Amino acid sequence: MTLLVKANRQGRDIVRVTPESAGWTYVGFSAHRLAPGESLLLREPKREVCIVLLSGKVTVSAAKQRWAGIGTRVSVFDDAAPCAVYLPPETTASILADENAEIGIATAPAQGKYPPRLIEPSQMQRSVRGRHANTRYVCDILPQTETAENLLVVEVRTPSAHSSSYPPHKHDNDAVPVESFLEETYYHRLNPPQGFAFQRVYTDDRSLDESHAVEDRDVVLVPRGYHPVVVPYGYESYYLNVMAGPKRAWHFRNDPAHEWIAEKDR
Repeated sequence: MTLLVKANRQGRDIVRVTPESAGWTYVGFSAHRLAPGESLLLREPKREVCIVLLSGKVTVSAAKQRWAGIGTRVSVFDDAAPCAVYLPPETTASILADENAEIGIATAPAQGKYPPRLIEPSQMQRSVRGRHANTRYVCDILPQTETAENLLVVEVRTPSAHSSSYPPHKHDNDAVPVESFLEETYYHRLNPPQGFAFQRVYTDDRSLDESHAVEDRDVVLVPRGYHPVVVPYGYESYYLNVMAGPKRAWHFRNDPAHEWIAEKDR
């Protein structure tokens, strides 16, 4: 099975990943484009949900709450954090587009410990990671410091001709605090949209070693192994990461062969 999930270039439903389609246990992800007045109904019986408003404005109604006209960006490449909504299992939610909108929906197993809530841009931590051609811009949408049962959600913008998720790192060993086991999806966007980026997923023993040219709105699955991204000159990269595993903690290990890059980056 290839780790590359190609996007639908037209229609409401852009891409969908389920635990069954990915052959794993925890992470689910889908992306959708909504025209003004178009709606999407959600209900996950046994999974928590994080709705990320990638661009545009929507109104979300769930559990007798209504968050109207939320959205801060025209594009994922805007220098701004998104809005997001957290939902526990068994919550019926309606997403109505107030204007052209794109949304990402992250899911993971949960028992329903926490109530629905709006996650505003001001609650998200933004940071710069790396130096020189390894610089990228990170926004923690639902990090381990914020309430959820299993989900971790983050987005990254990478400038033209830069590398990202680099030096190569992995989180496929349940050995917290040294390393945690987390499945992960990468939802890729490119600017201009006819561009492409490269992503490699590989393990130490090379029993898994796949490299893909990803196009706008494609998804790459990371069941295990290192997973760097490289962006060609002339194009910007954006990706939305969804992670989940047996423990809600992000601890990673760099590829020892490339650890020197991390030391130089500090």
